[in-house]
Amino acid sequence: MEKTARLNQVCLPVDEANGLPNEHYTCPSVFKEEKDILLFGKWSGLAVSAQIPNIGDAVPISFQGTPLFIIRTKKNKVKVFQNTCRHRGMILIDRVKSIEGAIRCPYHSWCYSTEGSLISTPHVGGPGRNLHDAIDRSELGLTEIRSHVWMGVIWINLSGDAPKFEDNMKELIDRWSDFDRPLFHGGKESSFTIEVAANWKLAVENYCESYHLPWVHPGLNIYSKLEDHYHIEHKNKFSGQGTRVYQQLKDGNGNVFPDFADLNAKWETAAEYIAVYPNVLLGVHRDHAFVIILIPDGPEKTYEHIHLFYSKENTPEQLRLQNMKQWKLVFEEDVPVVEGMQRGRYAVNFDGGRFSPAMDNPTHCFHCWVANEVQNGLKHKK
Repeated sequence: MEKTARLNQVCLPVDEANGLPNEHYTCPSVFKEEKDILLFGKWSGLAVSAQIPNIGDAVPISFQGTPLFIIRTKKNKVKVFQNTCRHRGMILIDRVKSIEGAIRCPYHSWCYSTEGSLISTPHVGGPGRNLHDAIDRSELGLTEIRSHVWMGVIWINLSGDAPKFEDNMKELIDRWSDFDRPLFHGGKESSFTIEVAANWKLAVENYCESYHLPWVHPGLNIYSKLEDHYHIEHKNKFSGQGTRVYQQLKDGNGNVFPDFADLNAKWETAAEYIAVYPNVLLGVHRDHAFVIILIPDGPEKTYEHIHLFYSKENTPEQLRLQNMKQWKLVFEEDVPVVEGMQRGRYAVNFDGGRFSPAMDNPTHCFHCWVANEVQNGLKHKK
């Protein structure tokens, strides 16, 4: 009852609510609850499709302890499978590789197509007998994980019971319809990872709001000031911020990235930054977009995998490198405050904090989502 009361407090109006209790940032058992309910039960970001650019490319990924792999099939579809053979549970893909023929288990050589079908079971019926009446290959294909590619992100639903991605994300897909088109990953100059000694939710909370801009990002605040920003909130789905002032990056010769074609006029000066619950942070601009996939490693460590995308292939390498360095600086500026909030969650008398009714609405929106989903998920388990 005490836990329910505290989570109900989180869901009060923003001018009355407290933030999430400390154990939601520090406690392993609460982390497991959130993992099952929020990360497995919803559409979570896993990787980007640019990691498997060619047919046959396969990449093993562990998501919260679950062994998976992503693959671009021979039909040029991106799929996600559980990385275990249906025979004895052996790991199938142990490194980044290109599959030219079949996916072969290194233990007993059972083989699967890139679409996941079981196609070969050598000696399963005894020496020289590759069939057995008890082994129905049609029922023993790889375990496929629900997945969907949007904004370059491979989204997965491990529980299998979230609404269809297109339905679940309809409001954001509609809002950003101008960017619902091919995005071109910038390559090695456009990917980096930041390790943060903090709970993943603190990274979401920090990203949601612009309140910290003048003090944490003084360089950015020179041209995109606090008063230029606005809130973005959609209950139970996403929240974030937008700016009415966006200045394109220029190199020494005044060159800029090419714009996405046929954009609404508002994007000439605007940019938006939205946290898609649970773990994907997105940013869109007239000439590029970025993705941050938050991968928790327990309750107090998070890996931020950042990828930059452009409107065309083969944009200038030096400009891409300049853009990557600029965003890396901005995101690294956030690390000390996010880690500081994590350390603050060990203050025994901290009550979750209070929200500014004028400035913290997007963060409060995220807190309400977490509190409601956790309570609903725990009720269904009983």
